[in-house]
Amino acid sequence: MLKVKELKDDAILDIKVNKSFYLMTKAASFTVLQQMTVGEKGEERFKEISTKKYEDLDDIQRTFYTLVLILAEVERQAKELNLYDEKEIPEPGDENYKESNQD
Repeated sequence: MLKVKELKDDAILDIKVNKSFYLMTKAASFTVLQQMTVGEKGEERFKEISTKKYEDLDDIQRTFYTLVLILAEVERQAKELNLYDEKEIPEPGDENYKESNQD
């Protein structure tokens, strides 16, 4: 018999997250979003996240949904605790704007 550990049903955890983890989670969600929205039914698969039950979503949709929930909670706590730095990012046409070299 195999033994595994699982959180109790009423467990609520307070997890500490640093900026690096937050950025990694955002990058992971973007990668999953790209996989999910490839092809003809990409937009439909994205929209299904808000209309279907979690258990009726496919693996990629569930993964994206889970990552978005994690990001939303991190952002909620950051806002609540005033842990955001505000910065200005130049837009095309601004004096300091530089074209990105990403392929």
